[in-house]
Amino acid sequence: MILQSIDHIVLTTRDLDKCLAFYTGALGMTLERFGAGRIALRFGDQKINVHPPGFEAGIKARRPTPGSLDLCFLAACPLEDVIERLRAHGVPLELEPSIRTGARFAIRSVYVRDPDENLVEISVRAE
Repeated sequence: MILQSIDHIVLTTRDLDKCLAFYTGALGMTLERFGAGRIALRFGDQKINVHPPGFEAGIKARRPTPGSLDLCFLAACPLEDVIERLRAHGVPLELEPSIRTGARFAIRSVYVRDPDENLVEISVRAE
């Protein structure tokens, strides 16, 4: 095997303030600023770099487009707590809890959209 894990992903946003509010508020990630105006969202050992409008990365996707990601996160709490937090932040569910296939085990997931309309799946191990 050549690869071990994902180090980070890059999210392109059309509205930095709404993006940061969603990921830090509704999902509880930590905002990190680094380098020359760079922005990241941290959770656990993971990180999402954020490219706002006008950000010029040295190397990037050929066509970075807001709303083109489909992300799946494993929650650190019961899915009912996730749903409660999402509702408290006014985030509607795209799909009620359902059993899905995860990378390592069956997962129980809900789906929401971030402000750029990326599909965000939040999951726990299915029992």
